[in-house]
Amino acid sequence: MADPHYDWEDLTPGFTFTTKSRHVSKEEIIEFASEYDPQPFHLDEEAAKDSILGGLCASGWHSCCIAMRLVADDFYPHCTPLGSPGIEETRWKRPLFAGESVSVTLEVTESRASKSRPALGLTRFLWTMKNKADDVIMTSDCWVMLARRPNEKKGAA
Repeated sequence: MADPHYDWEDLTPGFTFTTKSRHVSKEEIIEFASEYDPQPFHLDEEAAKDSILGGLCASGWHSCCIAMRLVADDFYPHCTPLGSPGIEETRWKRPLFAGESVSVTLEVTESRASKSRPALGLTRFLWTMKNKADDVIMTSDCWVMLARRPNEKKGAA
């Protein structure tokens, strides 16, 4: 059976897709934080234990990058994303601790044809990153531009 392909028309409100799971290591957390977010609770296990977060955890920005990678690897090969006009909101709900595995569920919450570019449609997704225990790590509400089916590109809608 061939992998599914989704055009903009297929991604209507209520559609969901869940990525594969990804393990996040202590080393990866420290490496990312060393470069981009060098705060003690992202760099040092002992300092992290004494912090408000309670243990070594990924930067929120690292969580966003992990989510993007999961979506790019597992969902985007099944559709034709053309970029994003922006993120409405991202929320970090709880720390992503070293040793956890996470996946991302995308849910379509809104969809509309582009007024200025008939070859594309805009889809609003709610991304929800969860760990294996089903705890929500982060959410991101964002728009993605997607290719429309060739026979459905009928002028500006």
